[in-house]
Amino acid sequence: MPHCEKNPLSLFITSNCNMSCKYCYTQKIRCNKQTIPYSFGKKGIDVYLTPQNPHLRFFGAGEPTLEIELLKKLYNYAFEKIGTSLVTEIQTNGYFGHNTAKWLANHLDIIWLSWDGPADVQNSYRITTGGEPTSHIVEKNAKYLIENSKGVVGVRMTVGAQNVTKQEEAIRYFASKGIKHVWSDPIFRGLNEIEDQSDIDIMQYAKEFIKATHIASELGVNYGSLLTCNFDAKTEYNCRACLSAPHLTTDGYISACDMALFGQLGGPMDCFIYGRWDKDNNDLIYDHDKINHLKTRSASNMKKCQNCEVISYCAGYCLGEIANETGDFFNIKEKVCEAIRFLAKELNVGQLSYKYHHP
Repeated sequence: MPHCEKNPLSLFITSNCNMSCKYCYTQKIRCNKQTIPYSFGKKGIDVYLTPQNPHLRFFGAGEPTLEIELLKKLYNYAFEKIGTSLVTEIQTNGYFGHNTAKWLANHLDIIWLSWDGPADVQNSYRITTGGEPTSHIVEKNAKYLIENSKGVVGVRMTVGAQNVTKQEEAIRYFASKGIKHVWSDPIFRGLNEIEDQSDIDIMQYAKEFIKATHIASELGVNYGSLLTCNFDAKTEYNCRACLSAPHLTTDGYISACDMALFGQLGGPMDCFIYGRWDKDNNDLIYDHDKINHLKTRSASNMKKCQNCEVISYCAGYCLGEIANETGDFFNIKEKVCEAIRFLAKELNVGQLSYKYHHP
């Protein structure tokens, strides 16, 4: 199915974090430590979760497990409503204690670890707020989760200059740890930042990615990229943001995109904020003009993409990145387009199968 059909209710749990990742796209905007109000999360579950759409996802500008008791409370409420058909997913940095690891293993269906590879890479990019290395804790928790989880444990790897030529090594490393599903994203510009922090050549990333897919195939690892996330099926829409999928923010807004993490941030990401929570009346208020505008961001309406042979398997690439960097999500990133066309020629576009779509 197209990536855009992965349509969970995403709860941005907290903006607080125990890591200070060097490439973090939210670090400069996480000034205020915010946590999503339980009543807002509960309202979202009431409105959006149904037996037909039972997917609940925990995400955030910060690390969701720092609010593990709130997370448990929201999970329990959703389970009471949906029952055993509930599908739960989390994006976590993996830096937590044993009790948290045990709960995640016993309850969640899909656990994505933000993990950049072997210790030298991980500890170069992903350090604690106190400047300490993190690889030993993440490895320990990954081992426990893989051995005890009721669901799947996968990896979301950020790729920059430190590891762009080490993708094959990373796949071997993850395979040795028992990981079977890896998605990678090239480093991109931080939110509301003028200076581009990406430090890699995107074509180099793509060529190294292809090499790594061969190793992954030999080792039984599914290796995907944000650039290839629609290579399994034709689509009119790049991702769920075009369809105003619900993401509830810590400051009481409804967002369509993982990159639009705060309703009051302003700037180019405001186009994704299409609703808010009326706390006094416990009601959700929508801006239908914004919802309709998001839906126009389709392959058919991408004027700069009409002559591209890969448009049906891309639909214009990540509109969050593009909006953040150009101010208009109908624009394109030409170098990324070149890389996507290269990858499409190297891979069996339309014949790939993604059991677990990009986080």
